[in-house]
Amino acid sequence: MVIRTYPQGSPDDWESASVGTTRPGPAGRPLSAVVLAAGHGTRMRSARPKPLHRLCGRPMILHVLDALAELPVTRVVVVVGHRAEWVTKTLIEHAPTGMAIEFVEQAEQRGTGDAMSVALTGLPDEDDGEDGDVVVLPGDTPLLRPGTLARLVRVHRAQDDAATLLTAVLDDPTGYGRVVRGRDDAVARVVEDVDATDDELEVCEINTSMYCFKRSVLAPSLRRLSPANAQGEYYLTDVVEVLYEAGHRVGSVVVEDTMEVAGVNDRAQLAVAEAELRDRINERWMRRGVTMWDPQTTYIDVEVALATDVVLLPGVILQGACVVGEHAEIGPDTRLVDTTVGEGAVIASSVCRRSVVGADARIGPFAVLSEGAEVPAGGAVGPAASDPDATSR
Repeated sequence: MVIRTYPQGSPDDWESASVGTTRPGPAGRPLSAVVLAAGHGTRMRSARPKPLHRLCGRPMILHVLDALAELPVTRVVVVVGHRAEWVTKTLIEHAPTGMAIEFVEQAEQRGTGDAMSVALTGLPDEDDGEDGDVVVLPGDTPLLRPGTLARLVRVHRAQDDAATLLTAVLDDPTGYGRVVRGRDDAVARVVEDVDATDDELEVCEINTSMYCFKRSVLAPSLRRLSPANAQGEYYLTDVVEVLYEAGHRVGSVVVEDTMEVAGVNDRAQLAVAEAELRDRINERWMRRGVTMWDPQTTYIDVEVALATDVVLLPGVILQGACVVGEHAEIGPDTRLVDTTVGEGAVIASSVCRRSVVGADARIGPFAVLSEGAEVPAGGAVGPAASDPDATSR
């Protein structure tokens, strides 16, 4: 087991997601989080750990942490396993600023219930008998919005449930755990697809593997789990039935946009998630005053910063930490990587890597700026450099 704490990185501020105050009582109970990221991810067919595959320039597990960063979470425990050192190093270097992260290692993959038991060793003991809440998330759901996560916590606290599940209703629920309802429409249990009866397979409400638990009920419930199932594993989902049979209420929140809870298990699902995230990014920038001639052919990473009145022509790819000033025009068919572009600059059909382009400069077409290149204000590179009127247009 490895336990360390690292506040590092930079937050994403796309959405506000307040869940209440820090006053005593249900609305202000201490809130911690667990992110499960120990699996092998064999369907990715990659040497890279699944949580570190990138969407829009950022490892998918960091998108999950970005959503958590919008909540008043006091501590985050990340359960690592496969290639733990690589995952740990990435989060040390890039996790949201101020987020206290502890890493615990699940040496043997024995199911999500076992992973949760390991995770509890990374959470401090409760102080003064005050019961806290624990949000539990998988590390492969990069499209989850902070607002949805905040709603899960709010409902959990408002109903004072022992546990609250984030669920979804799908036209085709094949492969997912089904939500089975009991008395008073409370959640009675979750049955995995491989263990479900024919009647249970007809249920369209599925478990998303995202939960909010009262901290005090978790450890006792986990001790009652059994690997007597089709996969021979300890299922975290079985905690639901343990709580229900003990007389506790288990609630639920149905997610409105099912794309938010889409997991990424292979390269095809990774591409679908990336397309969804790129649509969100492009819409965000257009609403902030950026013109895109064709959003479907415009690719912008999450760390890019664009000023108002920037114009992006078809075929633009902005990767890494690019910064583009007001009234700049980029494209068509241009790729910038970690490049700074000054106000009013024009870059056409060119490639620039870790370069600096001054205000009102002209680059291209068909120019290549190597790493470290600097073009002064009003300068020109490419065919524009031989045009005496290029810098006056």
